[in-house]
Amino acid sequence: MEFYSGKDLLNMCEEHKYKISDLMIKSESLTFGKNEEDIIKEMNRSYEVMKKAIEKSLKEDLKSMGGLIGGEAKTLYSNIKNKKNICGSLVSKAMAYGMGVLEVNASMGLIVAAPTAGSCGIIPGVFRALQEEYNLDDEIMVEGLFNAGAIGMIISRNATVSGAEGGCQAETGSAAAMAASAVCEIMGGSPKQCLDAAAISIKNIMGLICDPIAGLVEAPCQKRNAIGVANAFISAEMALAGIDSLIPFDEVVAAMYKVGKSMPMELRETALGGVAASETGCNLCSKIFG
Repeated sequence: MEFYSGKDLLNMCEEHKYKISDLMIKSESLTFGKNEEDIIKEMNRSYEVMKKAIEKSLKEDLKSMGGLIGGEAKTLYSNIKNKKNICGSLVSKAMAYGMGVLEVNASMGLIVAAPTAGSCGIIPGVFRALQEEYNLDDEIMVEGLFNAGAIGMIISRNATVSGAEGGCQAETGSAAAMAASAVCEIMGGSPKQCLDAAAISIKNIMGLICDPIAGLVEAPCQKRNAIGVANAFISAEMALAGIDSLIPFDEVVAAMYKVGKSMPMELRETALGGVAASETGCNLCSKIFG
């Protein structure tokens, strides 16, 4: 049940008539020598951590260790409750939830790095908002996490999810791809549509640099998590409508890796380029570290 590429994944799904999540559960069971029920229980715990991180961000007054972010999720969520949002309840809530999880991370709270701490809000934000919007049970959402995991594993094996190695395209791009694929499966899409959605997500932000102010995973990371949730929904909707990715998923992943390797080191999480090197970014860095 091992697969190393999107092509492998599709072939196995077609051969066995599996959803991507089915295949991933069986693969995980064989890899770790555990029964499928225990594997699912462990993923359910991860989803509980995601949900609690969202709740924490909306209930508590959080402030990041560097002091650059804190309270933005609450602000955005209050806008939704006051019906002043312009993106619709699904996307607006996902944005607030995603930003909130990043706040929890930056204030040293418990999160799930899926696939990284810098992109930790995208999958929880997308999943929780989708669940609330369509009244889905946890079982379906946990299955979706296995789908997302399969996409993340392929990207990790063939490229990178690290901002230091591939820029923010590798972090928030991969997280959005994982979320988009899962949304497709949850909403009844085929394995091919899942991979199309993942490919579209990565292409949408191909070349995005990683430029954390003061080297902290706070800003502009938080707002890029909000962009990531929107990217996931946009990509999933196109794929579910029957719009293909012109470039296959595996080729998109390879291209993303090459682009990341082509970036100068200043644009890959060193805080020496982008907004981190702006006048204000440098002043904030000096203020934080004296």
